Amino acid sequence: MAIASTLALKSPILNHSTDAHQIRRAADLADKSAGFTSPHPNFGCVIARDSNVVGEGFLYAQGAKCAELQAVEASGELGRGATAYLNMEPGDCHGDQAAVSALVGAGVSRVVVGIRHPLQHLRGKAIQALRSEGLQVDVLGENLKSKVIEDALKSCYAVNAPLLFRAASRVPFSILKYAMTLDGKIAATSGHASWISSKQSRSRVFELRGRSDAVIVGGNTVRRDDPRLTARHGGGHLPVRIVMSQTLNLPEVANIWDVSEVRTIVATQRGAKKCFQKFLASKGVEVVEFDILNPRDVMEYCYDRGYLSILWECGGTLAAPAISSGVIHQVFAFVAPKIIGGEHAPSPVGDLGMVEMSQALNLIDVSYEQIGPDILISGFLQPVPDLTPVIPSVDETSTIDPTVAPYEASIIFFYKTWDKYGAFSNFSPHSLRMPDDNGDYITWPSVEHYYQAHKFVGVNDRQARDCIEQIKSAKSPEEAARVGRSMQRKRPDLVRPDWETVKIDVMYRALKCKFSIHPHLNAMLLSTAGSVLVEASPHDLFWGGGREGEGLNYLGRLLMQLRSEFLGESPKSSENSYLSL
Repeated sequence: MAIASTLALKSPILNHSTDAHQIRRAADLADKSAGFTSPHPNFGCVIARDSNVVGEGFLYAQGAKCAELQAVEASGELGRGATAYLNMEPGDCHGDQAAVSALVGAGVSRVVVGIRHPLQHLRGKAIQALRSEGLQVDVLGENLKSKVIEDALKSCYAVNAPLLFRAASRVPFSILKYAMTLDGKIAATSGHASWISSKQSRSRVFELRGRSDAVIVGGNTVRRDDPRLTARHGGGHLPVRIVMSQTLNLPEVANIWDVSEVRTIVATQRGAKKCFQKFLASKGVEVVEFDILNPRDVMEYCYDRGYLSILWECGGTLAAPAISSGVIHQVFAFVAPKIIGGEHAPSPVGDLGMVEMSQALNLIDVSYEQIGPDILISGFLQPVPDLTPVIPSVDETSTIDPTVAPYEASIIFFYKTWDKYGAFSNFSPHSLRMPDDNGDYITWPSVEHYYQAHKFVGVNDRQARDCIEQIKSAKSPEEAARVGRSMQRKRPDLVRPDWETVKIDVMYRALKCKFSIHPHLNAMLLSTAGSVLVEASPHDLFWGGGREGEGLNYLGRLLMQLRSEFLGESPKSSENSYLSL
């Protein structure tokens, strides 16, 4: 390990131009799932011999096959002795080190990493693991600086900007988007705004929505424009729609209350118009109350929900406090070659309290692009976080200071698959082999695939059977959930009549299989003995713990029940024991 580390530190980058080119290719690959899956850490891998690419791959969705394994499978024997280029250090939250194992098993001799992983519990671990296996690992730009390397690193930062900002600021990455006329108006004095920008610009907006976890508007936008806020980009992912309204002075009839295809959340002041809150609930709209409604608290809530990227499509009244509170990171301004005039016509950003031009906010890394007749001006209000300094991990800190225990906390939270205990999630990429009603064993890609499909098992209807097959073949747990939930909303009559009474047992059987057939997961679960496990979803009050601990946390409970069984602390469980947890 020491010899490999020394070689990695002392060896110069042999051909930094080739390295930079291939890293940019890996970053471009990493971005290929945009719009088709919900935002996630973006990984791309290119395996090359000199300048010849022999294999490549990208992470399609959380829970799908890792980019490195795809590239290794594509390269075959040509990968032996080749160089692997990764836009970002692999992030193993599942205990199986699939990326590292794939690269080592393929016999690659060198790995070039664009940037280190920004999440502290993953930072440096894969690099260390690769070096301990004798591979030469170079991190781009740490041994040599040049313009071509700087440009390649910018590509790496850009493709994972949401993850970098989330890690550094503990809020999702937020883009403020607006369209305005050449004289700076977002609507006429009457409020009419359809359309300022061209059809080509509006198509780009659909792409931006597809890259976002959620789209935010204010009450004025709902009242004035009655937007749908759908992506309409041809991809599979649809962002959640969030309406911020202090008073809930909103129309009863609005496109945004249609939740048949995509969820709507209304964020409001605590206690506002309880009768209207009940009306929204009857429509299937989720209402979240805040003691004081403001952009910072809403973004912290979105952070807790695991969101990476938010698109703000609000008017100037909401844009101003969002900017002032520091939650807007990038601006996309579509400028149309039109003049509308009007002393009282609205502008894209309200009052920021600035009285001198020297106080104006300057954008960073500004770019200009012509889209049809319009000009898109984009830039960052805050620089992309530089997380180059290595933050000691919990284990390293414990070595330095023995008084610091690695696992002091009595409560362990898990939620997204990239969390430290992401392997506990039902969305983690661990396959199952489970018997069907005939006793034949079927392989399921994940617990979520199995769970969603079993909503429709036993229903004597062709559409239900087709749905099961569609779920089974879904490329990721996310897509399996999307198919199952969508069918449940559209055709509740196809859901098996006993689902509410058997769903806990279905989840339990899938979890037991997962933690029985994957030894490293079993070891991870047993390592938490003595700790309370909480699924940290703030909105799922059945499987998760809820925003303020009001959730039932059944997923955490089932895992603790399994842990007890594996440790021999309890007899074989039944559904009654789940309910008594």
